[in-house]
Amino acid sequence: MRIRSTTIIAVRKNGKVALAGDGQVTLGENTAIKHGANKVRTLSDGSILAGFAGSAGDAITLFEKFEKKLKDHSNQLVRSAVELGQDWRTDRYLRKLEALLLVADKDNILVISGSGDIIEPDRHVLAIGSGGAYAMAAGIALLEHSTLSAREIALESLKITSEICIYTNDRISIVEL
Repeated sequence: MRIRSTTIIAVRKNGKVALAGDGQVTLGENTAIKHGANKVRTLSDGSILAGFAGSAGDAITLFEKFEKKLKDHSNQLVRSAVELGQDWRTDRYLRKLEALLLVADKDNILVISGSGDIIEPDRHVLAIGSGGAYAMAAGIALLEHSTLSAREIALESLKITSEICIYTNDRISIVEL
């Protein structure tokens, strides 16, 4: 059986960045085994936000590798993401990891994938995980058609997603810059 840890969203608005994640961990296709997991955190003394979707154990390994890249490259988010993406793509051990990272600083929001992709959104919203498409749609709509803050948009987007996606719950953790 596969353990899944799902929906993460990042939103930038008015110079603020919020990254939020739901708390559900699912075993297999039909059993929620944990409801209050924290899948978001700050890195680099609070200057970088990071969250994961996918295998929790794999994501922790990736967080550690990403933190090392940040240290090696003076906390430069884009450079560190590219370096991790290259390693992830070429290292036989890392290629087997099943997780995505969503990372952000004051200027950038990026997804780092196991295929070595580094993806930056067209808009100031990006989401990953089983409920990622729902959260991103809600986030874009709220960003473009409301006066909510980045934090409020991230929170409301995950609440909406939790009503649609069975792998997402409403126990939400948020970190912000």
